[in-house]
Amino acid sequence: MRILPVIDLMRGVVVRGIAGRRETYAPLESRLAADARPATIARALAERGALDCYVADLDAIAGAEPVWAIYRELIDVGLRPWVDAGCRDATAAAALADFEHAGTGFQRIIVGLESLASVDSWQAIRGAVGAERLVFSLDLKDGVPLAQPGVWPGASSEGIAREVLAGGARGIIILDLAAVGGYGGPATLALCERVRAQWPHVEIISGGGAREEADLAKFAAAGCDYVLVASALHDGRITLSTDVRGR
Repeated sequence: MRILPVIDLMRGVVVRGIAGRRETYAPLESRLAADARPATIARALAERGALDCYVADLDAIAGAEPVWAIYRELIDVGLRPWVDAGCRDATAAAALADFEHAGTGFQRIIVGLESLASVDSWQAIRGAVGAERLVFSLDLKDGVPLAQPGVWPGASSEGIAREVLAGGARGIIILDLAAVGGYGGPATLALCERVRAQWPHVEIISGGGAREEADLAKFAAAGCDYVLVASALHDGRITLSTDVRGR
């Protein structure tokens, strides 16, 4: 299992995400970097061995245009972004798939449950982008799927995961926003274990609540291929060089 550092972007800077309460997010204060500019944070991560990074473009998730210029900065530093830019439909997905800078595109294109306009939109996105770089984010809050009204009505977390993975996604992010940045420990382990048991060859990415290396081992034991980490990295609790045993 590998650590995938998270860069949360809002209003042109990197912010600290806490429990999904985006109205309270403030510029990140990090032990690794002098300021919260995206290039500064990205360079600090790259200098410590990061290759890939998960980018949550929170303004785009809220409906704004993706911050293409910042994506270019991250690539210039040497990172390979996995980008969640509020992909709602096939048109948005195609724009992300076509993006390239200095010969590099996005490693993964993230489609978040909270952004999808409809189940049909998911099918259209898959058709436009293909499965190779596509990752579905099963967005939860306190265990409840964060779907738009009418999207997968009444479906359980496992039911949504089952339908998405049967439809050909390369991987799935299982993330409970209530656990993000709070140091309360992992909240998704049981669900990760159940998804892994049904889908042994799919990439599983999870995170939220990681406080120390022992928590990383729990994610690995639950079958995760990657664990998303932000606060614990910037607070010095976890390092990118941590050797995480597991898949």
